[in-house]
Amino acid sequence: MQRIQGLVHAFEQIARTRMAGVPILNVALRAEAVDFQRHADDEGGPGLLGILITPWFMNLLWLPDAHAPASTPGTSRLRRLGGEALSFIAAEEAGCRFEACSLFSPVFEFADQAAARAVAQAALAHLRQPIQSSRHGSAMAVKDSVRAEPVEAPQPDQAVSPSTSAVRTNTSPQLSRRGLLFGRRPAETTR
Repeated sequence: MQRIQGLVHAFEQIARTRMAGVPILNVALRAEAVDFQRHADDEGGPGLLGILITPWFMNLLWLPDAHAPASTPGTSRLRRLGGEALSFIAAEEAGCRFEACSLFSPVFEFADQAAARAVAQAALAHLRQPIQSSRHGSAMAVKDSVRAEPVEAPQPDQAVSPSTSAVRTNTSPQLSRRGLLFGRRPAETTR
């Protein structure tokens, strides 16, 4: 878990330095590691899977075990998680190699940290399901739906109001979690 804490610290530092003043920052968000857990990848290799939230992105991260060979930064590969084929790009920050799959960038859809964390946890719950469950359409992926409502981009001197909820449960068949997370229309989520 020290690697994860190091990444969070590195991205906090990036937010204060390299990203300071960049208009894509959602000032209501901060760097946070969400639910990193041991996971075997599609080839059986062990590592940690979780989500990193920052004021400018929400990425699914794969951290291979320290003794496992790491991909060269800048290279990409497909990983199958929860029945989804996702493209990850290898990167390195603060001496830690990892692979990242962008879920949201920028992150103006989220009014506050709690809303971003809720979507991150829902995404991880879906991706950690056994492949067999996902292929047959899990109740969470098909029936439940969560929408991230766009929040107007804040001005550099203005904070996003935490009083607006960015995530809400929707009982209509508009957009499933799978559709939200993987860019599919409602008709495509039942496959």
